[in-house]
Amino acid sequence: MFKILSREFLIWANYIIFLVPGVTGRLLREIVVKKLVKKVGENLSLGVGVTITGHKNIEMGSNISIMNYSCLHAHHDATLKLGNNISINSNTTIGAADGGTIIIGNNVLIAQNVVLRASDHEHRDINIPINQQGHTGGQIIIGNDCWIGANAVITRNVRIGDHSIVAAGAVVTKDVESFEIVGGVPAKLMRKRT
Repeated sequence: MFKILSREFLIWANYIIFLVPGVTGRLLREIVVKKLVKKVGENLSLGVGVTITGHKNIEMGSNISIMNYSCLHAHHDATLKLGNNISINSNTTIGAADGGTIIIGNNVLIAQNVVLRASDHEHRDINIPINQQGHTGGQIIIGNDCWIGANAVITRNVRIGDHSIVAAGAVVTKDVESFEIVGGVPAKLMRKRT
């Protein structure tokens, strides 16, 4: 009974801390996350309602800002690595869960409502419901100095090259070369930055 109550207390404490507003809330969240994640650098800023799961599989560099109601998931043998100088805007989901890997380089901007998902539902067997077939892990790698626009989706097994831009609303299903600007559904080359 004591174990159950202790665990319940920790769940409630974590929930409350991640909803405390202002500077006090940011400081509390930074302290909690620094104790839980595998590795974290200096100057971590977490907005209200940020959700983080799979702490032991997450590494973060320095100068990272994760704004309100964003989610980082790295449970079930996943890997999530964030470089330095990264800004993740509100309501973004970064899911390396279920055997997936996501690596984000340095100096990356991720706008609001972006989804990065490094695994998919398995669906090969038509005799078994999709929700009972598990997941297939993959990887997403985002290079240095990239900008991912609002409402973009990046699917598994995609590499975004250095200095690239993904336009707002794009669905990226294939690799993006360095210095490219891509947009559309599915995303296609719009032009080169060079």
